[in-house]
Amino acid sequence: MTSSTATGRRIALYAGSFDPFTHGHEDIMRRALGFVDELVVAVALNVNKKPLFTADERVEFIRASAGREPRITVRAFNGLLVDLAREMNATMLVRGLRAVSDFEYEYQMALMNRHLHAGLETVFMVPSNETTYISSSMVREVARFGGDISALVHPAVADALTARFAKSET
Repeated sequence: MTSSTATGRRIALYAGSFDPFTHGHEDIMRRALGFVDELVVAVALNVNKKPLFTADERVEFIRASAGREPRITVRAFNGLLVDLAREMNATMLVRGLRAVSDFEYEYQMALMNRHLHAGLETVFMVPSNETTYISSSMVREVARFGGDISALVHPAVADALTARFAKSET
């Protein structure tokens, strides 16, 4: 199934808290480009979570991970994802599924998003074998206790995590 906007460009959203953005997120982000002309990576401002990094910091980490890829746009958002989809003319949501336990929640969200915006499809992507075990919460935990996170996140994220947890020890 191919969806496109009035301009003919296929635009997708890949949204999450991304606290922090990991190589698992980057894997999904890069592979999603195979389906769309433009990918908007949207950093959610979730009022129910207390993030380690500000939205601006998370946006910058994702931009560093995306490099000079012109088809990727990164921005923060607040509110309903379907409203952002309408604003960006997106017709597809990209969601990563690491484990079966992720599916029930993601399925419910996909159905609600379809209810709120009938023209918005959700595509579930499975991470690569090399990144399937990586989660933001695990990365934060390993970093908190001084473990090596260099293979799990972009160097800018690793440096920021190291600095953040070094501050909390002083």
